Amino acid sequence: MTQPPRPTRLAQPTQPTQLPWPPERAEPTPPPELVQRAQPTPPLPPTEAPAGRERARPPQAPRPVRAPQAPPGGRLSPARPLRIAVVGGGPGGLYAAALLRRLTPGPEVTVWERNAPDDTFGFGVVLSDETLGGIEHADPAVYAALREDFVRWDDIDVVHRGRTLTSGGHGFAALGRRRLLRILHERCRALGVRLNFRTHAPPAAELARSYDLVIAADGVHSATRQDCADVFGTRLTTHRCRYIWLSADFAFDAFRFEVAETEHGVLQLHGYPYAPDASTVIVEAREEVWRRAGLDRLDERESTRRCAELFADALGGRPLRGNRSQWTAFRTVVNERWWHGNTVLLGDAAHTAHFSIGSGTKLAMEDAVALADHLASCLANHPAGHLADHRQDRSSVSEALAAYEAERRPAVESTQRAARASLEWFENLALYVDQPPRRFAFNLLTRSRRVTHDNLRLRDAAFVTAVEREAELPPDTPPMFTPFRLRGLTLRNRVVVSPMDMYSAQDGTPGDFHLVHLGARALGGAGLVMTEMVCVSPEGRITPGCTGLYADVHEGVWRRVVEFAHDASPGTALGVQLGHSGRKGSTRLMWEGMDDPLPRGNWPLAAPSPLPYRRGVSQVPQALDTAGLAAVREQFVAAARRAARAGFDLLELHCAHGYLLSSFLSPLTNHRTDAYGGTLAARLRYPLEVFDAVREVWPADSPMTVRISATDWAEGGTTADDAVAVAAAFAAHGADAVDVSTGQVVPDERPDFGRSYQTPYADRIRNELGVPVIAVGAISSWDDVNSLLLAGRVDLCALGRPHLYDPHWTLHAAAEQGYTGPGAPWPLPYRAGSRRPPTGRADGR
Repeated sequence: MTQPPRPTRLAQPTQPTQLPWPPERAEPTPPPELVQRAQPTPPLPPTEAPAGRERARPPQAPRPVRAPQAPPGGRLSPARPLRIAVVGGGPGGLYAAALLRRLTPGPEVTVWERNAPDDTFGFGVVLSDETLGGIEHADPAVYAALREDFVRWDDIDVVHRGRTLTSGGHGFAALGRRRLLRILHERCRALGVRLNFRTHAPPAAELARSYDLVIAADGVHSATRQDCADVFGTRLTTHRCRYIWLSADFAFDAFRFEVAETEHGVLQLHGYPYAPDASTVIVEAREEVWRRAGLDRLDERESTRRCAELFADALGGRPLRGNRSQWTAFRTVVNERWWHGNTVLLGDAAHTAHFSIGSGTKLAMEDAVALADHLASCLANHPAGHLADHRQDRSSVSEALAAYEAERRPAVESTQRAARASLEWFENLALYVDQPPRRFAFNLLTRSRRVTHDNLRLRDAAFVTAVEREAELPPDTPPMFTPFRLRGLTLRNRVVVSPMDMYSAQDGTPGDFHLVHLGARALGGAGLVMTEMVCVSPEGRITPGCTGLYADVHEGVWRRVVEFAHDASPGTALGVQLGHSGRKGSTRLMWEGMDDPLPRGNWPLAAPSPLPYRRGVSQVPQALDTAGLAAVREQFVAAARRAARAGFDLLELHCAHGYLLSSFLSPLTNHRTDAYGGTLAARLRYPLEVFDAVREVWPADSPMTVRISATDWAEGGTTADDAVAVAAAFAAHGADAVDVSTGQVVPDERPDFGRSYQTPYADRIRNELGVPVIAVGAISSWDDVNSLLLAGRVDLCALGRPHLYDPHWTLHAAAEQGYTGPGAPWPLPYRAGSRRPPTGRADGR
């Protein structure tokens, strides 16, 4: 039965009777707002909708905008003031105009907006504490007006199959988009900004000739950006879901996520209040679900009615309303550069971030603060902030624009990475709906990797404890210190020392370096310690310094390493990774020039196709014929037998990073026309033959894993869908887990680097196939490990560089979390160091 929402917990704002500022200084009366009337153009679809801020640390306010001062004892320069054109009258453009006009003495600022003053295509806007701190420093008057209208709340409700799970301590603030625009309109008028509504801006090239600075704040469909897309290096990505932006005439009492499981598939609702009597409601579904449900055939009125029916419980039976709302697919905008000459992109014109992580309004207003700050610095270098010489003008403006982009780009790219993770989580929502309810809620809250296990515990310890209890974690046991079983091997914890090439062998023979290196990591507490890629033949080495298992002497030395680890750190498992370099072999040691050919002493290379790794630089490999394929397969078998006799606990087949078996899998490196090339099934044939041959001689009770590159990060290469098919094939042939890496297959790849950036690929394989996965790639903290495990995205986490920085990373993680259980036992000789050493007191006592 439909239930009305529970009583609101919102703070009720007071409604100001007027905006809190008089004109700041005597100004000439600005020209009329509507200097040029034009027919309104059809509105564009909404490009973003706000969502909950995900905060991992206390907010830090940006620097205040600096107003340049006249030289001591000097007079104002008679030179003309700066002339600034702003294309687009959304919040970002308006706020930039107001901030720039506040510079002393103020530039001439003109804004063009093609729509009417009250036209807006969304409802509410969420701004974070960080953004509000920047606004307060940059313009206290705007902050004071916003503060009067904000509604605030702390909770997130996740509704999963009829159960509402609430997590508190998050902290949100929102207000209506129309109210925000009104505040900014009045602020611009008070400061003397020229506002032109229902008016198309002149072409950007024309503006650039007559103005010192042109700010393109004209949104995701920016005409300014499109006119110079090649200069800005624009990349547009349209995503898999359709969404519609609606409103309800009541206030949710929390940020609400709700899932509707229908005969057509899964749809989701994102809802939050933006006024005491109004909420934003966004309904979203994958494209195929949207079409199967017939939503693609409905107009705005029918779409609104249908969405209200789908989420009647969430709405308490109330209706929804639109505002020229239409279904659209979110588009991510990325630009290689944000400015050209004296024209700069701001807000959605420069970058977009999916509404499930943060609003474009938030990013645009932060852009405005940074741009005004750097332009103030530019003007401070000129007498009284005026510009006189045209060439000097443009040079100084260019310096300011370069500084603006340098400051903002890292923050924006970080937000876009988090937004990409979040939107992909919602695209794949159907993979998670069968999770237990609390795990599902935890997974949703940590989807972007910005909110973590430890951070969420700080916000709502009771919620995290309930999630851990549902997952049947032993009391006081972090997720990373729970055991995991692979075939006959039980790992004492979920931490893996990732394979890392050391380039320190002689003729394939490991030495004392490897004993100390791997022995130290075994003593450091990880559940599984992996060797570097161990090569199956002399010709299969990457460099002369790579280890092998192609000679009896190798077997004996590896046995010494394994026995030391087992004896010195009982419970540690040692794994060997077997591989063949393929076309990436016969190169220098990494620190001498990675992927550079040897200057002398080269050996012949083999690959599926005669394609060099770096055209014109690398050696051209020989395409393997039938005899060559059989010979390499037997080399893997012989190395596996030696690995078993050496006592390794686990064997991993290296089918990633562009080495031999990987280059069979990728269409970019496999151009064969025989049975081993063409379709994905054909490209899989040889790696599977090698896997089967190794599995046959590897002890039946010992696990085998396979490492794959889940994407080539290059057009025409392996895709995420391909990776699922590859993982499924290896699992069907007996792989006990898939080690999911990415890239390094072609030199012109474009990886999307970032914190734990490869884990979504592992997540999808695990939850789509039910196959255990090892996640790897920029996982650097124990908090990340706990978050990924408790959310059910991965089974094991492999860390490389953190274990180079700290061989005892796992034991130190246990000490920092106060864990002393069986998942991380300290070796007896080290037990005295199991507590963090005391540090000096600040008072010197």
